[in-house]
Amino acid sequence: MKKALVVLLIIVLVGGWIISVQGIQIGNIKIEPINKLVKLGLDLKGGVYVVMEAETDATGEELRALMSQTQHVIERRVNAMGLSEPNVLIEGEKRIRIELPGVKNSTEAIEAIGKTAQLEFIDHTGKVILTGKDIKNAGVMYDERNMPAVSLEMTSEGAEVFREATRIAAAATGEANIIAIVLDGEIISAPGVRSEIPNGKAQISGSRTIEEATTLAGLIRGGALPVTLKEVRSSVIGATLGIDAMNQSVFAGILGIGLIIIFMLIMYRLPGIASGIALLLYILIVVWILVGFKYVLTLPGMAGIILSVGMAVDANVIIFERIKEEIQAGKSVRAAVNSGFKRALSTIMDSNITTLIAGIVLYQFGTGPVRGFSVTLMIGILTSLFTAVVITRLILSALSGVRGFNNPKFYGVKEGSK
Repeated sequence: MKKALVVLLIIVLVGGWIISVQGIQIGNIKIEPINKLVKLGLDLKGGVYVVMEAETDATGEELRALMSQTQHVIERRVNAMGLSEPNVLIEGEKRIRIELPGVKNSTEAIEAIGKTAQLEFIDHTGKVILTGKDIKNAGVMYDERNMPAVSLEMTSEGAEVFREATRIAAAATGEANIIAIVLDGEIISAPGVRSEIPNGKAQISGSRTIEEATTLAGLIRGGALPVTLKEVRSSVIGATLGIDAMNQSVFAGILGIGLIIIFMLIMYRLPGIASGIALLLYILIVVWILVGFKYVLTLPGMAGIILSVGMAVDANVIIFERIKEEIQAGKSVRAAVNSGFKRALSTIMDSNITTLIAGIVLYQFGTGPVRGFSVTLMIGILTSLFTAVVITRLILSALSGVRGFNNPKFYGVKEGSK
């Protein structure tokens, strides 16, 4: 069974790398190469960053709460507009830095971030009926004519106010029948009211396309910024330096991994082969986890991956040295493999758990690039534990039972060494 699993593992490994490098298409199912699926951050892809400052007299805990709320609103607005995953972080006390990978125009970026004034629902007299804080959710749907529309859901307080406003508007004609949706002084939609809306759930029809409805829902769902922001600076970052840095990092990673595999082969022979297979599987798993979770890869994130590669190899070194010690103590190769893994497990768990705790702390208290580094580090640690403890053990256990592969010299032990 173990031998069959090893053969299946190698087939999966080879197939996985072929798909990752070249992609594959079977019928209507198409998987792009991994380099097209990985999302790149601002430092690799290029894009726009904008720094905005809050115009407020708040201080202390009130200011921190205000900035944190503003940060979350901006993140929701950018995501709702369908842009690249943003990196929104607080700089100092009153400034927010917004990074938008892939965006080329800083003016478009500022508009996409959202309007700095509050979202307002206004009747024909100019009276503000609702603001963004009264909107619980906004989504896309199809109306009774199967046309794209926007669904609205108000908070309980907003629903009561909206009920009275729609009762009055529904009974009126002309402009009095309209409740306009205004963002930063600009009307983004001006729907007429057909009937009183008693339950806080409304529908805005009239969108010509699903994209138009999605944009409107995104603007409404973004809510209201709790404070006015002014632009301090913005800049367009070219991707040339980022791509060069990425290519150099990838080359360094490939070279480093190649040298590691060669070193392991020289020092440990057959276990070195098992280590190389486990390492290649480790890289494959980590990369596809990042793709699956739509992680935005940055240079610090790549550093976390490379560091975790070193930890994966370190675990193998500990295991192989234990196996050598067991063989030198007079045990058979098969018994030495089982005993070596058991003896090394506690040491491996201790070292990886302490690093994992450090990664959790970095993620909890860090921002931006620091979090990117900690995420890839934690993913790498957990994956390396799996490949070192499970995969490497499976391969060595299978090989140690094969006649001709149970000679101590294949495990880095010199003849006569006791």
